Amino acid sequence: MQAPDHPVSGPSPVITDIVVPVQASENQEAWKSAIAERLGISTSSIRGMRLLKHSIDSRQRNIKAQLRIMVGIGADLPPQPPLSNTLPIVPSGAPVLLIVGCGPCGMFAAIRAIELGWKPVILERGKDASTRRRDLAPILREGRVIPNSNYCFGEGGAGTFSDGKLYTRATKRGPVQRVYEVFVANGAPERILIDAHPHIGSNLLPRVVMSIRDSIIAAGGEVHFGQRMTRLITDPKYGSACGVETAEGLTFSADAVLLATGHSARDVYRQFAGQGIRMEAKPFAVGVRIEHEQSLIDAIQYHLRPGETRPRYLPAARYNLATKIRDRGVHSFCMCPGGFIVPCATENDEVVVNGMSLSRRDSRFANSGIVVTIEPEDTTALESEHGILAGIAFQRQLEVAAAVAGGGMQKAPAQRAVDFIAGKLSSNLPETSYFPGITHAPLHEILPAFIVERMREGLELFGRQMPGFLNKDALLIGFETRTSSPLRIPRDPDTFQHPDIPMLFPCGEGAGFAGGIVSAALDGMKGAECACTAIKAQSAKTSPLPQKPQTS
Repeated sequence: MQAPDHPVSGPSPVITDIVVPVQASENQEAWKSAIAERLGISTSSIRGMRLLKHSIDSRQRNIKAQLRIMVGIGADLPPQPPLSNTLPIVPSGAPVLLIVGCGPCGMFAAIRAIELGWKPVILERGKDASTRRRDLAPILREGRVIPNSNYCFGEGGAGTFSDGKLYTRATKRGPVQRVYEVFVANGAPERILIDAHPHIGSNLLPRVVMSIRDSIIAAGGEVHFGQRMTRLITDPKYGSACGVETAEGLTFSADAVLLATGHSARDVYRQFAGQGIRMEAKPFAVGVRIEHEQSLIDAIQYHLRPGETRPRYLPAARYNLATKIRDRGVHSFCMCPGGFIVPCATENDEVVVNGMSLSRRDSRFANSGIVVTIEPEDTTALESEHGILAGIAFQRQLEVAAAVAGGGMQKAPAQRAVDFIAGKLSSNLPETSYFPGITHAPLHEILPAFIVERMREGLELFGRQMPGFLNKDALLIGFETRTSSPLRIPRDPDTFQHPDIPMLFPCGEGAGFAGGIVSAALDGMKGAECACTAIKAQSAKTSPLPQKPQTS
């Protein structure tokens, strides 16, 4: 319902937008006054209010809150039904959807499959979220990566320990609000239902994803940890996907296979290349993490005077920066206000950095990726040796170079941003949130020249857009390489099936069709719907279904 621009008469719930000073954004009396003026009614006729959306407009020093509110005029608002994480029980003998990967794509595919009467069976190479959390200690304290249990692999996927930002522009992909509601029903803060930039936090997400897993199992689904796919099984007669083999020597059979492996499961790409399964090169982005004091970002974004601190009613400030330099995008990525930089390597001979925040976003640091778009033609020199995997080889070259420059133990190479632009080694480095530690290194010599040139220009532009962004303590840490997959596993845009392999549904970030928690979840839900449609169509045919291998 659109907010009306004229007076309202008669008892009716209406939705209206108001603007109030940010310090009054939680004051319901201020809401009433603004609503009454907006709708041309008396405050006494307002019988109920329900906040639907909250955003902050900080473009001017006089910061405002923009609110969308459902208003009961002359009558109480209808009660809001409680959210539940209880799913319908899977019918006995239901078709099986085998889901490879237990990140947001895989988990929401499982939820949708259950709602449609399918039995989801999730295979996850990593461990459950509770055990996985303990496995992060060796990375942080010893510089030792556990290959299948780290910041990238395990229950909940990379998003579990990578901030939990839920903001998405993928509103046309499906029911975004439904994704938020599932999170809330499983323990996420209700605030994510109304915030314009919702965020859960890496400290809360493990409990949420474990609750989602429990609801899937309670409904009759299955979740198997420690099961890494090593081969896709196709039916010899029909060529359709009907199961997978795992490194643990097990075979899992299914009516359809939904791939939700995430963009760091590089062995999946190698498997598919070895099996001759078609893949396509796609653009991705690489760069660095830039870190500032959060107080600096607050001062820039909230127009604070020298010495003035951020008021408690304002959240830690964020930014979003983007430009195009000689046909290549340069932009900020996964900005983490009040956050930390964390090691996200999946092998011990590489260094990869990413950002995260806890729910309170109360770290003294702010960080963001500053990355440059890499097009397929930028990796052609690697194609003779690596073929379709040239983009992955490009990423890995940078990751290994970062490990060497860092000196081992997951220490990361770092350089002051002003020294990067000037092309000189930093004589000393400021404090950082990156726990394994940093080593001064010439990032401008390690990165390819075409990236360095564009990043320098981008940083200088961002420094003009946000005066102070390029202060002497702005720190660059290398390298941010896992922004997205360099490959796309193709699918039909309508059926979501691989064009060469019926009943294989590539979904999410690993297949190259999503870019964040919410978009991956939506893609998984749509993939499950397409799988259901396909198996119904196959069942309707007069020919018998393909014979499936037995589970061993």
